[in-house]
Amino acid sequence: MHDLQVKLAGPNDASAITAVLLEAFIEFKPLYTNRGFAATTPDAQEVLVRLEEGPVWVAVSDDEFVGTASAVLKSESLYVRGMAVLPAKRGRRIGESLLEQIESYANEHDCRRLFLSTTPFLDRAIRLYERFGFRRTEEGPSDLFGTPLFTMEKLIK
Repeated sequence: MHDLQVKLAGPNDASAITAVLLEAFIEFKPLYTNRGFAATTPDAQEVLVRLEEGPVWVAVSDDEFVGTASAVLKSESLYVRGMAVLPAKRGRRIGESLLEQIESYANEHDCRRLFLSTTPFLDRAIRLYERFGFRRTEEGPSDLFGTPLFTMEKLIK
C-alpha cells in the first residue's frame, strides 16, 4: 500500500463511496436491523447529502477506492461517520490513514474532540479506534433504528 492516497471526495465519487460502504458492511448485515443497515450503507443520493454536510474522504490505491470516511463539524467537536475499508484491504493501515486525515482536519478547525458512534459487533473497527486514542463514553445515542450503538471520543486539545 505504498501508493495509498487519502483525498477529499466530490460528487462524482458518490457511487464509488456507496459501493465501498456496502462491501465493507455486507458481512455484518444480519447483525443490523434493516433500517440500521440502510443508514450505515447510504445510497449515492444520501452520500451527496453528506458531501454537503461536511468533508468526505476516500482512500485510493492503484486507482481503486479502498476506504472512505466522512465528518461533520458540531460546535467544537468533529463527528466521524461513514468510515469503512474494503474487507480485502483491511490490516494495511488504511483506517489509520483516514483517521489521521480526520484529526488533521479537526485541528485545522480548532476542534477539541473527535467522536463517533459504532456498533459493539465491529470488533476490528473498535480496536482501531482504541489504538488511535478513542475511549468509550456514556454519551448517546444507544441505538440506530434498533441496532445497538455506543459512542467513543478522542480529546485532541
